[in-house]
Amino acid sequence: MRKQWKHWLVFLVVLAASPAAAVSADAGADRGGATLSASDIGVSPTEIRIAVLADVDNPAAPGVFQGSVDAVKGWARFMNRQGGLAGRKVVVDFIDTRLSADEARNAIIRACQEDFAIVGTSALFVNNVDDLVGCRDKAGNPTGLPDFPVTTTEIVHQCSPVSFAVMGQSLDCSTRDDAPQTYRTVLGPTRYYLERFGDLHGVFIYPSDLQAAKDAQIPLFRGEQEAGITADREFDLSGLAIQSAYTPVAQHLKESGSTYARSGLAFNSTVALRKEARLQGASTVKVWDCGLQCYDRRLLEQGGADLEGQFVYVPFLPFEDAKANKMLANYLKFTGRDKADGFGVSAWSAGIFFRDVVERVVKEGGEDALTRAAVLAAAPEVNGFDADGMIGKTDVGERIPTPCYVLMQVKDGEFVRVHPRKIGTFDCDPRNAMSLELDLVR
Repeated sequence: MRKQWKHWLVFLVVLAASPAAAVSADAGADRGGATLSASDIGVSPTEIRIAVLADVDNPAAPGVFQGSVDAVKGWARFMNRQGGLAGRKVVVDFIDTRLSADEARNAIIRACQEDFAIVGTSALFVNNVDDLVGCRDKAGNPTGLPDFPVTTTEIVHQCSPVSFAVMGQSLDCSTRDDAPQTYRTVLGPTRYYLERFGDLHGVFIYPSDLQAAKDAQIPLFRGEQEAGITADREFDLSGLAIQSAYTPVAQHLKESGSTYARSGLAFNSTVALRKEARLQGASTVKVWDCGLQCYDRRLLEQGGADLEGQFVYVPFLPFEDAKANKMLANYLKFTGRDKADGFGVSAWSAGIFFRDVVERVVKEGGEDALTRAAVLAAAPEVNGFDADGMIGKTDVGERIPTPCYVLMQVKDGEFVRVHPRKIGTFDCDPRNAMSLELDLVR
């Protein structure tokens, strides 16, 4: 267990609308004189139960994915204000996976027995999907448990036929058994940096605790290097490394006159790197880079003035754009702005994707057509998904990540949009996407 806790940060290597009438206590019980049925596990005449699995309670990283849990609960409140789903009230069961492969598998087994689907899965150790794929429905058929995750660290989870990550994934699972495999990555920010700052060279930091997490960073880092950012050196560091562990990194930045630096670990790794770089006098870096994991108020609070100039990019509209998008405003209202983070946005978006899939099923077959099999049949058909404009358009059904992004920079202790400058917009240039061949399946 402690060994698994040690790995907690490796993947980290992210009301303007007037609400409709609230769902009544007997919502779905009577539809024009006809009572709805208990059409599958987790679906009663009045309720539809979904589970959110997340790593929260653990001594190594307390609350690491609490944002996902808060977002899914907020999404349920929002949906119930709108009238629920399929004529039923949405009920959320939170199951803590505690940064443990055993707990993750137990959580899947429990959800299979009690819930209709899993929404916003944020568990790093889903390394066995047998119980997910083989989950039996009400009729006893091994239909599988619909899963709409935020994180898919392990290859078996990425390639699970019942899992649809709302932000897409890097591995093209059709090439899983090839050598090499095909990976997809998004390099929009890299193009921006090179156009603005010219040639860049520097340091890349990989998570060292879990091979699957390092492998998740390799396509991105290799893509950046192929696009034109030269690697002076690559480092492997633990998610639990203290600031002094970054001394060799900072010294190398200084000695090489590096102009670029990026950590693939959680936001606190970037904080430690920036603080140590200042102490060591590494002053030549033009681009301090980071992705979704750094869009977190704690980055600003813990980093202070040392984080000035930090670039952070995300595949969704930043919270500062709430006035430009009603769904983003709803996320902040029903979840709570103080609980919002980058992973929460993804979890909320997973809920909206689930809503769209359910509505497709209901439109075609009625409210009693809601079964796990019907949802799994409909999910691959939902593409060009943007969570009502909240995220960049994503082919979720085909598991292809969006080329869209928004780039921000820390200025005077705040995240400030720098590209594209117009609020409510993304850079979705098709050239932002890249495919590359790597052999990472072991």
